[in-house]
Amino acid sequence: FRLTMDCILSWQSDHGDWPKNTDTTTKPYSGERSKLDGTFDNGATTGELRALARAFTATGDERYEKAFLKGFDHILKAQYANGGWPQYYPLREGYYTHITFNDHCMVRLLEFLRDATVADEYAFLDGNRRDAATQAIERGIDCIVKCQIVVNGTLTVWCAQHDEVTLAPAIARSYELASLSGSESAGILKYLMSIGDPTPEVIRAVKAGTAWFESAKIEGIRIEKIGGERQVIADDTASPVWARFYEIETNRPFFCDRDGVPKYTLKEIGSERRNGYAWYGNWGESLAAAYAVWPHR
Repeated sequence: FRLTMDCILSWQSDHGDWPKNTDTTTKPYSGERSKLDGTFDNGATTGELRALARAFTATGDERYEKAFLKGFDHILKAQYANGGWPQYYPLREGYYTHITFNDHCMVRLLEFLRDATVADEYAFLDGNRRDAATQAIERGIDCIVKCQIVVNGTLTVWCAQHDEVTLAPAIARSYELASLSGSESAGILKYLMSIGDPTPEVIRAVKAGTAWFESAKIEGIRIEKIGGERQVIADDTASPVWARFYEIETNRPFFCDRDGVPKYTLKEIGSERRNGYAWYGNWGESLAAAYAVWPHR
């Protein structure tokens, strides 16, 4: 246990966050501290903070409390005034400054802050930080509601990232065009449904978003790897699937290579992106199950 926690402490950057796609629990960081590249992306930072909170509650070791508070304060500082979060803070150039729903980044931060205000393992958190977290959550929810994309007067869902100033849907990597997202939007809607006392705006957002998912489901196909290549197979018995990206104006699923040119069938893009990205998923299934028992539907 102590060795694990020592490893986690060693990987914390001077800003208070942790790097992504890194095992921060089994081997201590031995490089230059200035090169630690912390982020909120791909599950980074919140997992380490949760572990530190549990460790401090169990042991009273002030090192864990100090590291936790540094990371907690970093999350609060990184939030935009409009309620969104970037992938990295301090900000870096490029799409990283966008409000990031991609890979459930912003939802995960909001869930962490909510837990920090109510769960027993965060009882050591002082009142000022609890109040700040509550206010950050309120701003975050407001941002989510304002980012929901309107098409021809109808609320739909969200892009994987939105411009941090205008809140408009925005491009990220070359194959991640501005679009309606079947993946990230499901996570956003499930988060909104988890709010204990939702506002009328949140209720409206959830109803509109789930209606979009019903309209966007794709039936009669299954996705299968044959000879190492992902293919779309006709199958009338298959469960519905959803595309990762839909065109905003037409609601038409599309797929994209690194050249940034949208295609309308999976087989039209090259093997590298076709097999290296989640273009289809069953994201709407768990959403429908959650909506079926949501008391405000």
